[in-house]
Amino acid sequence: MQTASALDNVSIVLVRTKTPGNIGAVARSMMNMGLSRLVLVRPPRDPAGDMGKFAAGAEALIANALLCRSLQEALAGHQLVIGTSRRRSRQRKNVRTPRALAEAVVPLLGSNRIAVVFGPEVDGLEKSDLALCQEIVAIPSADAFPSLNLSHAVMVVAYELFVAALGTALAAQGPLADAEDLERFYGHLQGTLERIGFLDRDSYCERDRMMFSLRQLFGRARPEPRDISILRGILTAIDRRAR
Repeated sequence: MQTASALDNVSIVLVRTKTPGNIGAVARSMMNMGLSRLVLVRPPRDPAGDMGKFAAGAEALIANALLCRSLQEALAGHQLVIGTSRRRSRQRKNVRTPRALAEAVVPLLGSNRIAVVFGPEVDGLEKSDLALCQEIVAIPSADAFPSLNLSHAVMVVAYELFVAALGTALAAQGPLADAEDLERFYGHLQGTLERIGFLDRDSYCERDRMMFSLRQLFGRARPEPRDISILRGILTAIDRRAR
């Protein structure tokens, strides 16, 4: 019972999935591992009913899936957002394996809702999608053939979460800041840094690179609501002095 209640706070978010059958296969993988919250961002049409065929008993997950027009809408109400990517980058510091991720986040599930975000089958999540994620999970695989099927990738992550939840006591830590509050903070931070001249609002590439690094920095800190209030209070004081 503890495993089921803990994993109820995990959402699997599929962004712009291209193949309906893959959504059905993901639903089946989720049900195998005790996950029940499926969120679909701009899913494909399914005239042949492939979602249900590939779900093979997990049709209820698809019927109850939350449909969203954007990733930002899908992340509303979540306190921690984990993006999936197999691309390596010097800018990305918060990259974990599925096992390390599960061990770190399962103790938080008593007070926080966590989203694990998967991108389209071929190209994965775009940089703008990953910017909304506090951490990244990457599945180790053979260099000769690193690409995984979407449902297989979901199964690997879901399995590690399930196993980690079996014997883990939920932490008494309070809730983390909501994704919406974090986005408002990042918008406030960018505006303030532009006003004081730290960011050049006309140099889009450099500005976006710096904001991506700052998102990574604060993502590693996992701020709570009070932390965000303090940080925004500091930014407001800086704004006032800058004027």
